[in-house]
Amino acid sequence: MGEAIYKEEFSPAEYREFSIRLENQLGLLREAIKAPQFNRWEPTFGAELEVYLADNLFQPAPVNEELLAMANHEQLTQELNKYNLEFNMSPTPAPIQSKPFMAMESELRDFLDILQGHARSIDAQVIPIGILPTLQDKHLSLDFMTDRPRYHALNNGLTRVRNGGFHIDIAGEDHLSLHGEGVTVEGANTSFQVHLQLPEDRFVTCFNSAQLTTPLALALSANSPLIAGCRLWQESRIALFKQSIDLRERSNSHWRQPARVSFGHGWVRNSAWELFAENVALYQPLMPVLTDEEEVSDPPRLPELCLHHGTIWPWNRAVYSHVGGGHLRIEFRFLPAGPTVLDMIANAALCIGWALGISADSMDHYAARLPFKFAEYNFYRAAQEGMEAHLIWPRKHRGGLEERPVRELIEEFLPRARQGLDQLELDRDDVDRLWKIIEERFDTGQTGATWQLNTFEKYRKTLGVGDSCRRMLADYVANMTDSKPVARWC
Repeated sequence: MGEAIYKEEFSPAEYREFSIRLENQLGLLREAIKAPQFNRWEPTFGAELEVYLADNLFQPAPVNEELLAMANHEQLTQELNKYNLEFNMSPTPAPIQSKPFMAMESELRDFLDILQGHARSIDAQVIPIGILPTLQDKHLSLDFMTDRPRYHALNNGLTRVRNGGFHIDIAGEDHLSLHGEGVTVEGANTSFQVHLQLPEDRFVTCFNSAQLTTPLALALSANSPLIAGCRLWQESRIALFKQSIDLRERSNSHWRQPARVSFGHGWVRNSAWELFAENVALYQPLMPVLTDEEEVSDPPRLPELCLHHGTIWPWNRAVYSHVGGGHLRIEFRFLPAGPTVLDMIANAALCIGWALGISADSMDHYAARLPFKFAEYNFYRAAQEGMEAHLIWPRKHRGGLEERPVRELIEEFLPRARQGLDQLELDRDDVDRLWKIIEERFDTGQTGATWQLNTFEKYRKTLGVGDSCRRMLADYVANMTDSKPVARWC
């Protein structure tokens, strides 16, 4: 959404004009991505890290504006809630024999060290974690929303469609019921969003491959098992985020509109354009900000289409940009923040490797034999059960589907991810060190989520829920600062 949002309320005429522009810009997009520059093979990585800000008692600390001013860094931006910030990493090309992952790690580590120093000076701390376990109802009030026009506009748009607040109901080992006034519930989720720039002629295969393997990557990277001291899903962000933006009419007994947070609506068939067209067809605009005049550019900027596309939150998203001659990229949105910089960079390598490592022929085989509804089912099972999940998968060498342990599938597919990274001809050391982190996490079965739950249970033997959460978070921060991958945490 960016700084384009300068107002909070919109007229019916603005909604009508915005919808007309969406349809017009869809036509421009369809032609633009056929241009030769969209088929350049110049793979580039990027990422955005959202973090929690907490006080010394590990309660959310509403100090993002203060830290933003102290850091004075053009890549650091405020987030929806006052206790969150986002760091936008530099795009990292992956040319032959380069070390893009090492460059990403160095940039992220250096920045977090500086930001942590600023936070400590005001008795706060920076914690990369999917959801802060001490989050409570009171932290979801509009008092905690960052006071910027775009967030007010988003909140107004969502509550206008929803016609009320948001009720969160998540069942796990415990049962969580939370009430939020508006978009602050959505803002409580923090992620590590990885970007992969791709040529248009490889986009369909790579996007579908990402969708197929997302449940595997999610099981290996889960880091959000606790909310308000309740033991829920291994990656509770998936449930919290979906419910926080659920605008569907529950009273309609015949059908329900598609959720704005979803795994998707089907395998992509021919072009990235389908995903943009789907969003225009299925979702009404929330913030119809009209540009004064569409400047003539090649490729086109498509501001209204890009803004609308940014108000729909699939777990993997297609992104169009006119920058640098124009390009398409996949945004992996399902990865949680944390636990360590090394773990996050290893997760990025895994997702990129799997997206690139499944051939067009193999992906066509899976898309034909695994109906998309079962890929979606797999995603939610992995979010709930992590490394203990059982997924629906095509039988080998015969027809039909079967349940298989996610551990078996990860073990079977890990070589594909390595092959995908090998296509980029990266420096071998850059990949090997991350691969050891992934393999060690797989061998031990210790993800951020399992470590949090085990440590929480250890403290629960002698302490109450609140104190157990705080002691666990103190250990989490100590281990995070020590920089050891989570598989080696005690």
